[in-house]
Amino acid sequence: MPAKGKHRRPKSHGFARSIAVAGVGGVALALPLMGATGAHAAAPAAHSVAQAAVAPAAAKTYAVKDGDTLSKIADAQHVSGGWKKLYADNRSVIGGDPSVIRPGLKLTIGQQAAAPAAKSPATATQASAPKAAAATATGSGYTLPVQGASIGTAYKTAGAMWSSGYHTGVDFVVPTGTSIKAIAAGTVVSAGLDGAYGNEVVIQHADGKFSQYAHMSSLSVSSGQTVTEGRQIGLSGATGNVTGPHLHFEIRTTPSYGSDLDPAAYLREHGVSL
Repeated sequence: MPAKGKHRRPKSHGFARSIAVAGVGGVALALPLMGATGAHAAAPAAHSVAQAAVAPAAAKTYAVKDGDTLSKIADAQHVSGGWKKLYADNRSVIGGDPSVIRPGLKLTIGQQAAAPAAKSPATATQASAPKAAAATATGSGYTLPVQGASIGTAYKTAGAMWSSGYHTGVDFVVPTGTSIKAIAAGTVVSAGLDGAYGNEVVIQHADGKFSQYAHMSSLSVSSGQTVTEGRQIGLSGATGNVTGPHLHFEIRTTPSYGSDLDPAAYLREHGVSL
């Protein structure tokens, strides 16, 4: 029977594992072996850290709101390079005019936006049909001031609510924030608040006639500026003397109230039907 307390405890070694190899002159050398937690295990962790260090910041999408400008968005989103960088990254979705951004437009913040996907020949052919019809309707260089809107109060509707005794324009029923466009190329002769008309724009065209757009929530042109057909000049609203949001549209022989013509007849003369 072995004596109590005589069990020998193994001596602790400096290395958990070692291997003997032949050294110079036949002297055995003990070299440590690294365990699973050694160099081989450390390499993937270091690689992961390196990957994380160089990973670019994720891009995000911003939806344009009523009243936004590229400068305002760039400042709020801390875009390095300001509005010019924001425009350069999103030119494929904004178009050629950086001053025209419509509510709901999706802008990419942090990297260049992908260009619209190319259509297949079949899709492109199908899509061209409505565009060709629109081009025919506006072949003379004229277009509607707002798309897809129904007519509210027609021209010459009688009523005591109007100082002239009748409605001097045509009302397009649209919600606040709808894009309002110049019906034809011309020069902006006034843009700003005008009493009962609220925010309005008046444009003189090549034929000497004037178009007026009233009750807008915001304006995107200024007096003296030249515009092209279809150029956005502001957003619809309910400023001035109104009962709800809409676009009041007039055609005039002078820039002033009281020189009105039938807007529907004028547009029809230029190939555009209401």
